[in-house]
Amino acid sequence: MCNLYNISKGPQAILDFTRAMRSAAGNLAPGSIYPNYPAPVVRVGEDGERELAMLQWGMPSPPAYVKGADRGVTNIRNVGSPHWRRWLGVSSRCVVAATSFAEPSPTKDENGRTPNVWFAIDESRPLFFFAGIWTRWHGVRKVKDGPGDFDLFGFLTTAPNAVVKPVHPKAMPAILTTTVEMETWLTAPWEEAKELQRPLADELLMIVPKPEAVDGA
Repeated sequence: MCNLYNISKGPQAILDFTRAMRSAAGNLAPGSIYPNYPAPVVRVGEDGERELAMLQWGMPSPPAYVKGADRGVTNIRNVGSPHWRRWLGVSSRCVVAATSFAEPSPTKDENGRTPNVWFAIDESRPLFFFAGIWTRWHGVRKVKDGPGDFDLFGFLTTAPNAVVKPVHPKAMPAILTTTVEMETWLTAPWEEAKELQRPLADELLMIVPKPEAVDGA
């Protein structure tokens, strides 16, 4: 399960790639994204224009699994579930900007800790996107904060490719690397868009050193 990724590109690079019309992401300092953190996401706004916005990572959990606060579901695999089907239409799809992502290593380091293994398209860490979904939600994320209104996102996962499988044998994020894939995810009927929930080709991913200035990663 991917619960940590990094973005090292600024808002203009994301706007250019996605052809978004506006940004509400501010200066967008580079860094790590953890569950329940705000992160840059491109979606269709209320007026029909494509926009870059900051959403909180973690979709609403199935009610049966919630007791008190709901910190959300970051990774979505079973899109056939009634809980997730409601968000598979074009109006609820988004793309989540990233330049690398991490999975916990299957082996501990010399200090007995579990390090992260980082993956990127190549050593230059170009921009890519996770195939995501989003929603507006009212509820409790942290008990101490009480109920609030949130714009939330998560992204789809799929079977791992040959690069990820030795580290995480169960899953990897559904990754989009081209403008054609991004447009398909944001605009196509589900019968076409669902084909993008697939492993990224092995030759399009590699293990890289951890990003600079990633605290605790």
